[in-house]
Amino acid sequence: MSLEYRIVPVTPFEQNCSVVWCTETKKAAVIDPGGDIERVLAVLEQEQLECEKILLTHGHLDHAGGAQPLSEKLQVNIVGPHSDDKFWLDAITEHTRNYGLTGMVNCSPDKWLDNDKSVMVGNQTLDIYHCPGHTPGHIIFHHKESQLAVVGDVLFHGSIGRTDFPRGDHQTLLDSIVNNLWPLGNDTRFIPGHGPMSTFGEERQSNPFVSDSALS
Repeated sequence: MSLEYRIVPVTPFEQNCSVVWCTETKKAAVIDPGGDIERVLAVLEQEQLECEKILLTHGHLDHAGGAQPLSEKLQVNIVGPHSDDKFWLDAITEHTRNYGLTGMVNCSPDKWLDNDKSVMVGNQTLDIYHCPGHTPGHIIFHHKESQLAVVGDVLFHGSIGRTDFPRGDHQTLLDSIVNNLWPLGNDTRFIPGHGPMSTFGEERQSNPFVSDSALS
């Protein structure tokens, strides 16, 4: 019994939407369906999965823009992020127009993850950590047994999230990484919002923004 995953790049921003599932029950969650929901639906069908919820790390359009139509298609709830990102979710349609894009729309979660410590996917537990800085309501998901984290735009291979957005803050982001991500262990692999996977240990060694030497 374990957790499996597939990364599904979506939107012109090549955002890493993740389909994660419990191997015992074949029940799944879709994390950050920013758009291109037909790609997500194809993975669910290929793996013969039953999606039971949509999870959001934060409210930016490339992560949440496809959540509402996917929710309506699958008849499942949207869960997360923290309610401090409501202003982002309420502006997705406007921001999509500003970028000259289509297909990404405002999102109204069925449940905010303000105080919850975990969420279930089938029989598997994903721990929740509030990691503000890139956005004020950003959260990440961690599966302890498989040492896997889905971190949205908090951390990337060789970089960190932007903090020049409204209510972003650089020092807050650094604190989130050091206090919430690093304690999960150097061997923990993570799926970032963009780009290749890495481990926390590798980033502590070589990331120019948050390596141990950069922060010392």
